[in-house]
Amino acid sequence: MQTVTERHLVAAAPVDDFRAAFDTAHLAMAVIGSDGLVRAANDRLIALFGADLPDGLAGSSAAELCALRDDSWTWGCFLDVLQGRRPQLRVSRRLKASEGNPAWYDVTVTPLAEGGALLSVADISEPRELRARLRHLQMHDPVTRLPNRALFFERLAAALEAAREQGSGRIGLAYLDLDGFKAINDTLGHRVGDRLLTAVGRRLTDIAAEGGYLVARLGGDEFAVLVEDSTGTDQLCDLAGDALTALQKPFDIAGQRLALSASIGVVERAATGTTATALMQAADTTLYWAKADGKARWTLFDPERNAHRMTRQALSSTLRPAVERGEFALEYQPLVGLGDGAVRGVEALVRWRHPTLGVLAPNRFIGLAEENGAIVPLGRWILETACRQAREWQLARPHEPVFVSVNVAVRQVWDSDLVADVAAILEETGLPPGLLQLELTESAVMGSAGRPLQALQDLHEMGVGIAIDDFGTGYSNLAYLSRLPVTTLKLDGSFVRGFRSAEHPNPADETIVEALVHLAHQLGISVTAECVESEEQAQRLRRIGCDTAQGWFYSRAVAAERVSALIGVEGVSTV
Repeated sequence: MQTVTERHLVAAAPVDDFRAAFDTAHLAMAVIGSDGLVRAANDRLIALFGADLPDGLAGSSAAELCALRDDSWTWGCFLDVLQGRRPQLRVSRRLKASEGNPAWYDVTVTPLAEGGALLSVADISEPRELRARLRHLQMHDPVTRLPNRALFFERLAAALEAAREQGSGRIGLAYLDLDGFKAINDTLGHRVGDRLLTAVGRRLTDIAAEGGYLVARLGGDEFAVLVEDSTGTDQLCDLAGDALTALQKPFDIAGQRLALSASIGVVERAATGTTATALMQAADTTLYWAKADGKARWTLFDPERNAHRMTRQALSSTLRPAVERGEFALEYQPLVGLGDGAVRGVEALVRWRHPTLGVLAPNRFIGLAEENGAIVPLGRWILETACRQAREWQLARPHEPVFVSVNVAVRQVWDSDLVADVAAILEETGLPPGLLQLELTESAVMGSAGRPLQALQDLHEMGVGIAIDDFGTGYSNLAYLSRLPVTTLKLDGSFVRGFRSAEHPNPADETIVEALVHLAHQLGISVTAECVESEEQAQRLRRIGCDTAQGWFYSRAVAAERVSALIGVEGVSTV
């Protein structure tokens, strides 16, 4: 059985051990009471904060020592730990030690079972500085030492948030791309290219320094200048102008004098209602405009121009589905014989009955269809629909059938088997090949070689007519006419417009047209005049010898029902 003394020694031993561990610990620690005052501090903490205090740190306020009153949240959490209502408080603080410069420390406060809490303070200056250096490397471009894309977007998001909090805050952005940098990089090498990029960064930084703007290299030869709390578009335009001027001065790199310019997209707007992504998209679009407009310039974001671009993109993406949904329709413009005024044929013109934009003319979507390949299914539909309609008219008026003329894009020749498509459609509809004419632009036909030329030859041998549309606006290589299977020339309206006034005729236009008509007839090619708008024009074209004409003087493009009425077959069903 243990004596009282033995029991005291057993109980005291762990306490002494804990005290020894507390005193000799490498971590600065203190026991603080529920009132927040230091009850006992080890040598590490005393050396850190109280080397010049005769009584050490006993009775000192832990909150004052460790800056725990700096914000209300930390102070409240500290009090909760002292009262046992919170399991721990851990914060980082920049503290002024008794000796040396301020440094960063991790401060931890943990409640004790018997009341009060244990305070520990750990120096984290070195790992914090290491993290800062690593972050700097991560967030800066290794070539120019400028902020990189990641840091730029971080600052952009923070600037937007700060501007929104102001309520009326604005933000601006200049997005730069160097003109001709790739050629310099490719010819002189990446080392010279990197030095040039560094020099560009320095010039931009010098320009931005006065306003405190952020300059970043976003990658490649792209730079951005962020203007926080913008005062308006004038500020951004001045900045862009200064940047252009600075970059147009020659650079002396590696013993060579290099000339450079830049294209700049400028965006300035209210922060409310925009995002970092939307701002960058607008800047990228505007930079593209500056490049497209001729480079070596800055361009300000234009909402109307952007709306047109967005509409263009929307139309492009919905073209193919629109063909499948049957949103297109054909109208027909009569081609009239200048000798007798009779309708000899019709040109099929496509219209897009868009569900939201209304009826769209071909100039709104044909170019897009050629770009994205939708012209192939659309062209096939146009050809089939026009041939089916022409067959209906032929059956109703077999003694005087009218031909149908259909526009064909060169991409239809390259991306599909046009000859096979035409043959299949003619067989399916029953339309004789001689009642079909295909129109190609002058630039496409005159440059035909290889597959396109073979396709034209095959179609001609099939009996299909080939017309050159807008003749006189392209290459006008007349020598080609003798080698191409062309049956019709369609004179561009620019020639016909010179025939408008009988009182003030343009003799040059008349001479040119007369020569073209004579040449075409010598080659066995008929001539159609486009854009005829008056009786005077029609008479002069008839006198010169044009075979057929089309234009508003005779009729606009109309629905098939109107054409049926014009040729006297009103009872014919239309497709």
